[in-house]
Amino acid sequence: MATETTNSPAFILYRVEGSGQQANWTKIGAAWPNRDGKGFSIKCEAVPLQGRIIMRAYQPKPKAEGVGGH
Repeated sequence: MATETTNSPAFILYRVEGSGQQANWTKIGAAWPNRDGKGFSIKCEAVPLQGRIIMRAYQPKPKAEGVGGH
């Protein structure tokens, strides 16, 4: 079985302010595992001064089939 190499991040970083249904999630960056498996490289578009930073596993969206009637 072949291994696919991708530049997709392993995790997406979000700034979360508030809690429950009223929480506001804003995407602020991404994280990729280091080759040695002992850490992550993190790229942030923003660094919040308030709120929490949540790191969630990246889940690519499925590609749409039959877009445009084809």
